[in-house]
Amino acid sequence: MTVILNQSFTGISIGAVLLLIALGLTLTFGQMGVINMAHGEFIMTGAYTTYVLQKSISGAGISLLVALPVAFLVAGAMGALLEWLLIRRLYTRPLDTLLVTWGVSLMLQQLARDIFGAPNVQTRAPDLLTGNISVGGGITLANSRLFILGLALLCVLALTLILRLTPLGRRIRAVVQNRDLAEVSGIATGQVDRLTFFIGSGLAGVAGVALTLVGPIGPTTGTNYIVDAFLVVVVGGIGQLKGSVITAFVLGVLQSVLEYSTTVSVAKVMVLVAIVAFLQWRPQGLYTLRTRSLA
Repeated sequence: MTVILNQSFTGISIGAVLLLIALGLTLTFGQMGVINMAHGEFIMTGAYTTYVLQKSISGAGISLLVALPVAFLVAGAMGALLEWLLIRRLYTRPLDTLLVTWGVSLMLQQLARDIFGAPNVQTRAPDLLTGNISVGGGITLANSRLFILGLALLCVLALTLILRLTPLGRRIRAVVQNRDLAEVSGIATGQVDRLTFFIGSGLAGVAGVALTLVGPIGPTTGTNYIVDAFLVVVVGGIGQLKGSVITAFVLGVLQSVLEYSTTVSVAKVMVLVAIVAFLQWRPQGLYTLRTRSLA
């Protein structure tokens, strides 16, 4: 029983990482239908932002706290720039968008190798996040994993409040439900798209900061997680925040439990088979978007 509980907590922490990454994809993929293959490199940007800040800020705790908003702004600005330069010209050509963003991701990876070198680098974790908490019965919870879980839930809460309570959130929901009607109603859909891309990419930067607590970071840090994050978005339902939250934690726990009883590779295959079977039964995902579109 103790082993199952420990593996379940590990799975929840894996789900928290997936959720942080998938939150941004839920916005950009859900609203604009853009398969942004460069999303993983925004995660990498957030991770390297932490690494750079630790060069100038000696305290690991302070540098981590500073890195969270800085990584959000840096990754968000890169996403908004990508949307303005390239993606807005390709909205009606999804295959071209996929290929272009894939090319951008390769360029950003090479840029990271030129600046920081090909080998992975390690950042320092604050002392407060290096230990474990014992809750009795042989169950231990890693402080760093608890921090990531709290950060993921905080991001979900903030995004929910933005979408439900702010004028920007109302404009985003209007564009998602019916872009044409939102446009004739006076909403600047292009500006909404750019702000949405900024927020989604910024969340990827925050996920990158969190990944520095999991292990070494490198030019392909984001690529290692991007496929799993897309699976979370697809299974949860395109553009459905609630579906992404549930799916991220379910997949994380499933992956962790299967890894314990088999191997990492076998567990990955079994999870993919389960996802394919689920999508055969429910291709629209856990939740579907209710729109006012007549199409």
